[in-house]
Amino acid sequence: MSDTEAPPPATAPLVEDPRAPLDLAAFKHAFRRHAAGVAVITALRPDGTPVGFTATSLASLSSVPPLATFNMARSASTWPAIAESDRVVIHILGARGRAVAEVMSGPADQRFIGDHWQPGPHGLPVLTCVTSWMVGRVIERTLVHNSAVVVVKIEEGGLGENDEALLYYERTYRVPGAEA
Repeated sequence: MSDTEAPPPATAPLVEDPRAPLDLAAFKHAFRRHAAGVAVITALRPDGTPVGFTATSLASLSSVPPLATFNMARSASTWPAIAESDRVVIHILGARGRAVAEVMSGPADQRFIGDHWQPGPHGLPVLTCVTSWMVGRVIERTLVHNSAVVVVKIEEGGLGENDEALLYYERTYRVPGAEA
C-alpha cells in the first residue's frame, strides 16, 4: 500500500449487535457472503417423532466409501435426536424447495405440519420436492466447542426432479440469476 492509498475499511458493526467484538463481526460478515447450497437433515427422536433442520454446512467427505458431513450447534432443538440417532436423511433442495427450506428453518414444532414429507426407509422422514435424498448411518460425531461435526455413511437414496440450484446468501435463500 502506498502512502497515498487509504487503508482498507474496518469491519462494520453488526446491525443486530453493534458492540460485538471485531472477530465475530468479521466472521459473520464474511460467511453471509459465502454462498452455500441448501440441504435439510431429518431424523427421528427415540419416541418416533420426526425432527429436522435446514443446513448449509453439508459437504462430501469421500466417495469410497460414500461419506458426507454436516455441522450443527449442540444448542439446536434437533441436536438431542441427532446425538442419539443411528440414521439420518440428507435432502438436497433446489429452487422449488425454497418454501420447504423456510419451514424447516422455522419453529421446530411447525416443521412437520403439512404434506411436504412422508415416512421413508427405517421410518425416517423423507421430504418431497427435493432434487435428491440420501439415507445415511451416523458413524461419527465430533464435538467442537459448542458445535458438532457429524459424519454419515450413505446407504441408499433417491432422485427427485432436476431443478435450479438453491443457495443461501446474505441471510436469504436465492436462485442464481433470479431477481432477489
